[in-house]
Amino acid sequence: MSSQSPGRSGPAGMYRRRDTPRARLQAEVLDLVRDLGVQAQRVADDFAGSRGLHPTDMRALLHVMRREGEDDPMTTGELATALGLTSGAATGVVDRLERAGHLRRERDTTDRRKVHLRFGEHGAAVAVEFFGPLGRRSDELMTRYDDAELEVVRRFLGDMTAALQAHRDDAD
Repeated sequence: MSSQSPGRSGPAGMYRRRDTPRARLQAEVLDLVRDLGVQAQRVADDFAGSRGLHPTDMRALLHVMRREGEDDPMTTGELATALGLTSGAATGVVDRLERAGHLRRERDTTDRRKVHLRFGEHGAAVAVEFFGPLGRRSDELMTRYDDAELEVVRRFLGDMTAALQAHRDDAD
């Protein structure tokens, strides 16, 4: 056990063999995926804590940001589904975030009954201030990889995300 790297012993070693070079590589990749998840959660927690945001509010902002970045803004109902909340609870989250200036509601121009969630100016400025340096680090890191390598990473992370979601779905 003492020959293993820190964080590489314990329960993980009980269910995953590491007796071949490929098995060790697979285990190391999964360890790094877990480490990435932990570090990403710490960054999100730091941001939320520094802004007095509840973890659910932070997750809501991340969902809204992603969809807005795809030029496909969310509705409160879609946010409720993404967060696993009732529509009333999601409305409460949106109300809090709107009051704090992180989000704004915007009526759809073709269907006035539909209301999209957008980043508020204050929320966008705060996010850029906090996450801008991380974005620059990420951009710099990605220059080390060619397009084919990035495609493999994209495919792997997408597949891992789907595996995690399937696990959660099966556990429910």
